[in-house]
Amino acid sequence: MDSAVARLLFLLLLGVLGVHAAPQTSPSALTEAEISKYTPYTYYARATYCGVSTKKWNCGESCTKNPTFKLTDAGGDGNLTQYWYVGYDPTLKTVIVAHQGTDTSNSGAIATIMDVAQVHPSKSLFPGVSPNMLVHKGFAESHSRSAPAVLAAVQKTLKEPGVVKHITLVGHSLGAALSLLDGIYLPLHVPGVAFSVVGYGMPRVGNKAFADYVDAHVKSLVRINNGEDPVPVMPDVQSGYHHPSGEIHISNKDRKWYKCTGQEDKSKECSDGSGASIFSAFTGGLSDHSGPYGSVSFSKC
Repeated sequence: MDSAVARLLFLLLLGVLGVHAAPQTSPSALTEAEISKYTPYTYYARATYCGVSTKKWNCGESCTKNPTFKLTDAGGDGNLTQYWYVGYDPTLKTVIVAHQGTDTSNSGAIATIMDVAQVHPSKSLFPGVSPNMLVHKGFAESHSRSAPAVLAAVQKTLKEPGVVKHITLVGHSLGAALSLLDGIYLPLHVPGVAFSVVGYGMPRVGNKAFADYVDAHVKSLVRINNGEDPVPVMPDVQSGYHHPSGEIHISNKDRKWYKCTGQEDKSKECSDGSGASIFSAFTGGLSDHSGPYGSVSFSKC
């Protein structure tokens, strides 16, 4: 499939612009020090796009920017199963679990993001979660293909001497969606561990009940969105999708990073109020999906 056509299908099938509500409390701007703490995680998320070289932690700048990282395991094929890896960063004192975003040159990856029907999470992977929770079918199926191997790699890493019991889940785009699902899945199978999720350009993953569950159980979630990127506002709220809290939005107007409030902040400093929509894909907004997120762009691995 032609990559330009695939990207257009990606946008059309994720959804359309939702209804805007009245603005909430004005978002506050992050300091440079607050912004810089996300840079290592941005490189970790970008490394997932390096394919098989990531499996040897030999992916150029995306790997060398986190030089103390120790890889435990990696997998995926970039098509039906997004590339993923697990390891430990002794500098940040956290286990890293990273998932690749959509490679639009692969038909399986395109099929994943196109499958926007909502389904109940797998009872075997997500035991005991609310029966009212619904998630994106394509995201859920992609997640299920790597979940057992990711869990095994996490458990192996946590047994290593000196490993701090903290896990950070990172990813961009589809990878961010998979990381959010891991943020629910892994705590159900790995008790006694603190979790954080850092996602970039994350689309909506589930319904309002899902968003509420995330807010109640994922205590540290940040989803960083750039400019008028249309992906974070899709699938739209009218089709039953809803974001959890945790947005940080990088404004195209002043390049400041704003900490948004609540689940769907409609302030002009946040994605929903910034003009981002499926239509912004035709006015330069789609290029914002790649970044830059600070000094890092996802236009390369």
